[in-house]
Amino acid sequence: MRLMRYLFSALLLYSGQASAACLTRGTGDMGIVVERAAGSVQVIDRRAHKSLFRIEGLGDLSHASAVYSPDERYAYVFGRDGGLTRLDILCGTITHRVVQGGNSIGGAISQDGSLIAVSNYEPGGVKVFSASNLSLIADIPASPVNAEKRSKTVGLVDATDQRFVFSLYDTGETWILDMTDQQKPQIQKFRNIGQLPYDGLITKDGRYYIAGLFGQDGLALLDLWHPEQGTKLILQDYGKGEKKLPVYKMPHLEGWAMAGNRAFLPGVGHHQVLVVERDSWKPVGKIPVYGQPVFVMARPDGRQIWVNFAFPNNDTIQVIDTETLKVIKILKPGKGALHMEFAPRGEEVWISIRDKDEVQVYDTRSLELLHTLPVNKPSGIFFTARAHTTGL
Repeated sequence: MRLMRYLFSALLLYSGQASAACLTRGTGDMGIVVERAAGSVQVIDRRAHKSLFRIEGLGDLSHASAVYSPDERYAYVFGRDGGLTRLDILCGTITHRVVQGGNSIGGAISQDGSLIAVSNYEPGGVKVFSASNLSLIADIPASPVNAEKRSKTVGLVDATDQRFVFSLYDTGETWILDMTDQQKPQIQKFRNIGQLPYDGLITKDGRYYIAGLFGQDGLALLDLWHPEQGTKLILQDYGKGEKKLPVYKMPHLEGWAMAGNRAFLPGVGHHQVLVVERDSWKPVGKIPVYGQPVFVMARPDGRQIWVNFAFPNNDTIQVIDTETLKVIKILKPGKGALHMEFAPRGEEVWISIRDKDEVQVYDTRSLELLHTLPVNKPSGIFFTARAHTTGL
């Protein structure tokens, strides 16, 4: 009798799982859109321009970001409240969730997809988890600021060879965390890189890590092919002798545009996009724009740069031609144009318009609006193609 009850319970469990509304399809044209105020995300079909699922219960998503497993099935969402949530985007469900810190600012997935690293303001440091079940693998505390506080960690990215790279805001450092041996993580520390590094990026080839400096002009560059050379200050004269404006929102360095041998980056406290020659890392031009840039993003082929702006100019998008360095289109999609994401081959760009509760989709050839999708206070848009790009 007991065996019969067990078999019956198992059958019910199996039947419930089998009847779940999981999709049987590829994931290459899927993604998620963060609903920042509601603590939820929408799973979307990028090519059909429609929502597939809405997943709730993800906590504070006011500064949320996401990465994907190599098979593109699982999204890992990093919440501002320290929440790390693993989503099954084919089933529209949460598979695992942990609250691992008090104030988090993003994360990354390792080169082989087995590890998830999270960067924390409180307590300062980086924690590394198993991608399969979110169990804790390593806890890396940041340098102490005083007896009661550790430095905030910022600019966390994945690098080649099972490494993560991040910076320490309060103590002016960049660390390389090597997780090749999960039982014995190795840390390489670079001190005195500059004042108050606030964000970081890694070039798509995985070679250069660059930390933005809020406390001084310039950026700190680390060549990951030759870390023994240490960091060096680049663009240290940018802004010298010029009157800066109040900074309403810090630019996101992840949104730097790399097009050919040039980098296009937001001017902190300036109404301009700075054009920099890669390798020499010297400025070769300045493009005047409508406001203080937040994201400066390149279409995948590098032909266009799309720029959005901080308050009070966050109702505008400008498109720049990378050959002429001229603004070729000014769009007015609405207040709260926060985040942009290109289709992997660049035919479309999706833009979150927070104050209209919608995402707008533009044709990047005609520069015309194609579609709108209703989304509750949208912010980050993350397509599954990010699974195959270093630093995203």
